[in-house]
Amino acid sequence: MRMRFVRPLLTVLAVAGLAACSGTPTPGAPGSASQAPSSSAPSSSSPSSSATPSASAATGAGSAELSITLVESPEAAPQTFTLVCADGVPAAESNHPTAAEACTSIKNSPAILSPAPTKTDQACTMQYGGPATAKVTGAVDGKEVTAAFSRTDGCQIALWDAAKSILGSDGGL
Repeated sequence: MRMRFVRPLLTVLAVAGLAACSGTPTPGAPGSASQAPSSSAPSSSSPSSSATPSASAATGAGSAELSITLVESPEAAPQTFTLVCADGVPAAESNHPTAAEACTSIKNSPAILSPAPTKTDQACTMQYGGPATAKVTGAVDGKEVTAAFSRTDGCQIALWDAAKSILGSDGGL
């Protein structure tokens, strides 16, 4: 008779555990705001001068002025890209390796670079995705952006993968 209650309980716990790892919040649940990059890496509160929005930049959907610093490994020199988008289209001053794809990503999902409070109780798979790190500063649709990315666990890898076209790298994969 005891097993009759144990199996359903284990099933419920397994489903709850998988839901916590998925990073997909349940609509209406507390803390169901969209997950965004953590800011665990030290970050500056002001964007670099090359990423400060100018009067000439459009502030409509898909508009951005970003500075992206990518470090693929501790031995590699940092790479810095400038990404300027107007209504989802890259501007001439962009030197980003996949500017068109990155601008489309920003237009389709502008909140991808907006950090949300980091949940300390979130379960993440313990896997290491490599030493790559990235920092993004600037503005998207007129809102200041400061986001840090890494590949230190399953949650951070998922965030990196979601923003990889903007970061200019797949993290060495």
